[in-house]
Amino acid sequence: MTRVLGIDPGSSATGWALVIATGNRHRLEKAGVIRPRGADRPVRLADLAARLDERIVSLSPDVAAVELAFSGRNPRSGLVLAEARGVILATLGRHGLPVCGLTPAAVKSAVVGTGRAEKQQVVFMVVRLLGLAKPPARDAADAIAVALTYLRGVGSTRAELS
Repeated sequence: MTRVLGIDPGSSATGWALVIATGNRHRLEKAGVIRPRGADRPVRLADLAARLDERIVSLSPDVAAVELAFSGRNPRSGLVLAEARGVILATLGRHGLPVCGLTPAAVKSAVVGTGRAEKQQVVFMVVRLLGLAKPPARDAADAIAVALTYLRGVGSTRAELS
């Protein structure tokens, strides 16, 4: 049995999901979205760290799979996302979890079949692959897709973060 914590980093919303694999069977244990609270960025980043820490303690994952940063057109957005990602990696490191990075295109390709899939397609496939009763929030669905991609062993797209 392998317990994978999938994380979709975001500056205003970070999706997370614990997917458990037993052999080739996968099931969703829990998923959600962390929306950091606070008046300014340092407080929001501290809140993200504290709330992610709580989830790691309660879920006891074996490994974490984190979507790698996508460099967009806006440098400020990229910087804010990098700060959130740094907080996430530091929190995972504090728990001694092995961390694997996966590109957004690799995740979409592994779950939907094309690296250019839309978010709604990812949500649809996550529901279908895991037989969920209702669709999760989009950021949570992305985190589920990250965990599933890790479990599928998408070789060349995985990068151990060190």
